[in-house]
Amino acid sequence: MENDDIKALVGAQKDFFATGRTRDTGFRLERLHALGDALVKYERDIYRALWLDLHKSEQESYLTELALVYGEIRNHTRNLSKWARPARVMPTLATMFSSCRVLYEPLGVSLIISPFNYPVQLLLNPLVGAISAGCCAVLKTSREVPNVSAVLARIIGETFDREYIAVVEGGDGVNERLMAERFDFIFFTGSPAAGKSVMKSASENLTPVLLELGGKSPCIVDRDADLPTAARRIAWGKTINAGQTCIAPDYLFVHREVKDRLIDGITAAWDEWFGTDSAASPYYPRIVNGEAVDRLQGLLGEGNILYGGRVDREQRYVSPTIIDGVDTGGKIMEREIFGPILPVMEFTDPQEAVRYVASREKPLALYYFGRENRKLVFDGTSSGGGCIDDTVMHIANHRLPFGGVGYSGMGKYHGCDSFLAFSNRRAVVRSPRWFEMSVKYPPYSHFDTVKRFM
Repeated sequence: MENDDIKALVGAQKDFFATGRTRDTGFRLERLHALGDALVKYERDIYRALWLDLHKSEQESYLTELALVYGEIRNHTRNLSKWARPARVMPTLATMFSSCRVLYEPLGVSLIISPFNYPVQLLLNPLVGAISAGCCAVLKTSREVPNVSAVLARIIGETFDREYIAVVEGGDGVNERLMAERFDFIFFTGSPAAGKSVMKSASENLTPVLLELGGKSPCIVDRDADLPTAARRIAWGKTINAGQTCIAPDYLFVHREVKDRLIDGITAAWDEWFGTDSAASPYYPRIVNGEAVDRLQGLLGEGNILYGGRVDREQRYVSPTIIDGVDTGGKIMEREIFGPILPVMEFTDPQEAVRYVASREKPLALYYFGRENRKLVFDGTSSGGGCIDDTVMHIANHRLPFGGVGYSGMGKYHGCDSFLAFSNRRAVVRSPRWFEMSVKYPPYSHFDTVKRFM
């Protein structure tokens, strides 16, 4: 889209928002149901597009994309009337006899920018929050997944009026043109580097942002961990979507005494699920493009490959890989891997792992397997979220807030947090005409007496 087209679209959405139609709770509920119906109608097309772009199986596509969106829609339709209701707040002495309430009003016209890795879930889950709160929305899909983008554009185009919700497709130039417009809220999912750019652009208009970024999410396995369980759950968390998951375990910190047994368990799980040749498995996804494959291949020389290490650029294939003996100052430990490569480091004192994690940028997730040192690990570190004796699963509960902290993002969403993210909590005090607190006016009579109660 050209600048004039984008300006016209944003202007049309601002005009529509100004009509007040989106403030009606019934309108919002109707639109949420319409979105759910459209997804059911186009479910087969979504599966096909995800297979073409990312080689995702139907099963994985449902579990990691559509199931989460369906669950979010159900949660909002069941609870929206309660969430949108003005909340009463107890008055203080200063507001005695006044009515104090919090009103939840929509922020306005929002921009939602989604990434390629979960192109359905990470576009539509924020959209559910926007609809629920009463906002209009411009949706920017990722150019890296053209088939999914085309299906989503068709779904949104058939379901919503363009002046209410619209999809914009295109490359980086389109992102820049969108960011130049004055939105009321920006929701961005992507890398920390891109997040900095979004935040810088948003600052020009003092536009509030929610940034869901990423980082190097650690996985710590203690010597008292249930190793068979830990191995399977780490193996799964690292290879869903071929490791292109913002909350995938990025690196493994394992106690020296159990290291070999854990690695054997992880590789056994991969062999069981994908066979000895994961390239032939219908359940093993692909890397998004050749450039990303090249980047991952460049990391394979960072240590000793214990398992995997196979690459086929033409097929966009990188096998599940474990690398031992990595240098903590090497490239593989500098930035998020975003692929199926798992570097392994070892410790003997859990404090080593805690100090290492605490010295790095705050990650989006942290995973701990064990019993004795749970409190030590979580008290000594910070992350957006995490799991004990599991990976990734904290995203599956829409009653939990999801988001980053520090370098891994700002703001939370999912469930009621999504409604709140797109809302302004507006404090309103209605004072009675029949009562006057004269002490607030000069010459402040009886001030010393009142002061004791304030």
